[in-house]
Amino acid sequence: MSKATRQSLKLAHISVRGIVQGVGFRPFVYALAVEHNLKGWVYNTSEDVKIEVEGEAEALRQFELKLQKKAPPLAHIENITIEYYPPCGYKNFEIRHSQAQKGKYQLISPDIATCPACLSELLNPKDRRYRYPFTNCTNCGPRFTIIEAMPYDRSKTTMRHFQMCPQCQAEYNNPLDRRFHAQPNACPKCGPQVELVDNQSNLITNSNPIAAASQFLKEGKIVAIKGLGGFLLACDSTIDTAVKTLRQRKKRPSKPFAIMVSDIGEAKRHCYISSEEEKLLTSPQSPIVLMRWRKNSSASREVAPNLQFLGVMLPYTPLHHILLRDTGLPLVMTSGNLSEEPIARDNDESLRRLSGIADYFLIHNRDIYSRYDDSVAIVERGTSQLIRRARSYAPYPIHLPFNARQVLGCGAEEKNTFCLTKDNYAFVSQHIGDMENMETVQHFDSTISLYKRLFHIEPEIIAHDLHPDYLATRYAQELGKSGIKLIPVQHHYAHIVSCMADNGLDSPVIGVALDGTGLGVDGNIWGGEFLVADYRNFRRVGHLEYLPLPGGDAAIKRPYRTAIAYILTLLGENTLNAVIATLNEVKGKQSQSASIGQVSEVEIEVIKRQIERKINSPLTSSMGRLFDAISALLGIRGEIDYEGQAAVELEMAAFSSAIAKPVPSGARELDEALRQAQKSYPYRIVEDKGVRIVRLQDLLSTVIEDLQQGTSKGRISVKFHNTVARMVSEMCRLIADETGINHVALSGGVFQNRLLLRKTVSLLESSGFQVFTHRQVPCNDGGISLGQAVIANFM
Repeated sequence: MSKATRQSLKLAHISVRGIVQGVGFRPFVYALAVEHNLKGWVYNTSEDVKIEVEGEAEALRQFELKLQKKAPPLAHIENITIEYYPPCGYKNFEIRHSQAQKGKYQLISPDIATCPACLSELLNPKDRRYRYPFTNCTNCGPRFTIIEAMPYDRSKTTMRHFQMCPQCQAEYNNPLDRRFHAQPNACPKCGPQVELVDNQSNLITNSNPIAAASQFLKEGKIVAIKGLGGFLLACDSTIDTAVKTLRQRKKRPSKPFAIMVSDIGEAKRHCYISSEEEKLLTSPQSPIVLMRWRKNSSASREVAPNLQFLGVMLPYTPLHHILLRDTGLPLVMTSGNLSEEPIARDNDESLRRLSGIADYFLIHNRDIYSRYDDSVAIVERGTSQLIRRARSYAPYPIHLPFNARQVLGCGAEEKNTFCLTKDNYAFVSQHIGDMENMETVQHFDSTISLYKRLFHIEPEIIAHDLHPDYLATRYAQELGKSGIKLIPVQHHYAHIVSCMADNGLDSPVIGVALDGTGLGVDGNIWGGEFLVADYRNFRRVGHLEYLPLPGGDAAIKRPYRTAIAYILTLLGENTLNAVIATLNEVKGKQSQSASIGQVSEVEIEVIKRQIERKINSPLTSSMGRLFDAISALLGIRGEIDYEGQAAVELEMAAFSSAIAKPVPSGARELDEALRQAQKSYPYRIVEDKGVRIVRLQDLLSTVIEDLQQGTSKGRISVKFHNTVARMVSEMCRLIADETGINHVALSGGVFQNRLLLRKTVSLLESSGFQVFTHRQVPCNDGGISLGQAVIANFM
């Protein structure tokens, strides 16, 4: 080599951070280096991917440019640092063994839906992986659900028990193969296998277990299927009796199920699908997407009773693809559990817990390390919003606009997640569930341990809800006995800060937190809150007026109690009697759900005494309870089977009234609904000790007038939605006039209501506000842990 040539050579030492392991990044680097005739090496560490390359200066420049611009589709590069040194004479380019580094951590890819290349092999009769249900590559397949430790190597996953055959090993060793270092790589000769058993653990002898399971599904049977993050319960969604049987056995009377269909064409036969919804459905994340349900869909209305939106997902594993093609049916796919329990994960566990639900079990011998439910999303105003954040999203972190301490946020009682912060990341867990039993608490605890281990986090602060009886609070208090600092965080403040962090905001906002329940700093139940907030503090500047909730939880489960209490408190006994008389006149038209007109005189007397004597009648400012009361008053839903049911069905009534002829676009339907019936109900805003209070007497009185005059439930519901949106807008204008703040953050489960969200955002934006809603974490209690952890960082 001449002296001039040596002088033109450069060496670059490169560190790449982000999701760059398990996504084909090292073979991409190898191919890029070979393309530009560069020498050196690349390897994984516990912290990053390290690269050292030397060659001509222009070749290095092209390499560095393409490293970021042409990275594999599943890679998420957070940061690249480059340092230059004199060349050291490398002779070739190689991929070296991974190196663990004590105390360092690496971002981890979530599980990813089957890629087109693997699907093509799966469906090709001439391919060696034809119909193999564990086909994967570096662009798809299991990731977080099989990882036990980092760096991401096969020996540290649940695939370590399967030794690759020569063909798979050759793919694994070939840097130019898309299965190079694909840790779950396998084939029918060397990989996991499927078996079919009945609910007594008896093996169903069949050379094709998936085809046999498909036949059972066609016959109306219920089959438990082991997936990526746990078992799913499946049945034919077109057979009423099959769906009803699943509901009965699962103890889930009416909470909606989702269906899985074979492809996007099939999905369009069941739902009106916008281009944004189609993009989300077919994305590598492949979540359940809630979309407008076609009336001529073959899926039974028992799948989602009384609803006009249907949850649909596409197959995201090879096993699902085979099953859906074999059955030729849209299948109910719901979490493998009894209501309120964690999803079943292991074969023995599923047979023990689900034998009373499923007739057959399609199991396999690839272990699941981390439980994951399916993610659920909607598309609003062209943007996806998560309702449940789980498979294919967690554990990807939320980026924070500050450098965080190591903090644990324990989350809420319902729809629990936890959050761990470190550096500029907030690691929000997958959906854990409702913290109502020890099985869920154990799942919560074991998943916290996993996240702490993988991301090398040892919390110095633990944040929790104010409510002393929440199991997540008790968990925090138990840990606090070791001396760790505990910080209680008000529920609705956590909601607003969660929305702020979700959007990367670091300046004060007007926060509107509308939900069902959250303990306030005054000991009452909050839920219709207007705050001025930043990461350090909040001030409650407005709320709905306090009203009694007779029986507490009993009123939540039986909204007619809430409606009766609100009428008695605001309008008196004579009005209640008149309402009962009106409802009894149209008794035949009422919902099967208990209505106010069907409540016994004895129970009404009990409710009156509870209110008068303040016996188990906590005061609430909850917007969720107001929705419940209106729903019960109209005879739509007087008793609920699942959280939020009364409010959801009230929203559906509004859609039924506002949309006469559905059109094939969810966004257009909603716009049409909002253009119609712009009328609203009156209310008053008064000020008491510097806090604005929304008085509801006039609203309730005029709703009752409409009801007595025979106005349809749907029209009343539309007017009520318009009223709440106008109420939020007016309150925000008043607060802005005092504070000068024009950023509004909307949070809380009530904003899962599409009709309300669209109308509220429209009114706020027309008033000059910049409105922020959730995108990366749910607006419901699934986002609370993020807000808790962020707030604790500033305490």
